[in-house]
Amino acid sequence: MEVERPVLELDELWSFVLKKARKRWIWIALCRQTRQVVGYVVGDRSQQTCQRLWETIPDGYRQAQCDTDFWEAYAKVLPAAQHTAVGKESGETAHVERWNLTLRQRLARFVRKTLSFSKSEEMHEAC
Repeated sequence: MEVERPVLELDELWSFVLKKARKRWIWIALCRQTRQVVGYVVGDRSQQTCQRLWETIPDGYRQAQCDTDFWEAYAKVLPAAQHTAVGKESGETAHVERWNLTLRQRLARFVRKTLSFSKSEEMHEAC
């Protein structure tokens, strides 16, 4: 019996700390088969933050196929043989997109226009 190669869906979610000028991005790596978050990092939307996300992913998942949006940082960090950039209409990142929407629905601090917001980066990441 052949073991199915895992597929990771990677995406980023915009939020802010204290004021909208202090943007923070929550980068998430989600296993498609198990729906588990296997890695995440909070930072800016740079290649360095994408690299930090890749480093949080456990070794067992580092050989997985990775589906992302077309954000350029993914192409620079992820191994080309494992990376596929896809549009939302393809459905290949539907699970991680749904995860992001669930966060926005359940945690007011991730809603773009809100009275609930993080006042410190420590509390933002804890939430």
